[in-house]
Amino acid sequence: MNTEVSVLYFAKSAELTGLKAESITVPSNISSLQLWQDLESRHPRLSVLRDQVVLAVCQEYMPLGEQPLTLRDGDEVAVIPPLSGG
Repeated sequence: MNTEVSVLYFAKSAELTGLKAESITVPSNISSLQLWQDLESRHPRLSVLRDQVVLAVCQEYMPLGEQPLTLRDGDEVAVIPPLSGG
């Protein structure tokens, strides 16, 4: 079963995609790594962030991995690249 989620891009991820947000359709049961791979397939330039990025699903940080996610229509996924500065 598929679901539509809102993806928010911040900092370097927004620069690489040229977007601040988009809606995408993905399987409702997916791992954070599979979700990231789906985003990479839509925006190949994101691959440079793979080892540093964290996803926030419904405002809960989620490192990339095999942990299962259950997404619902309207859920929010934020792509959080590493931040620099001090």
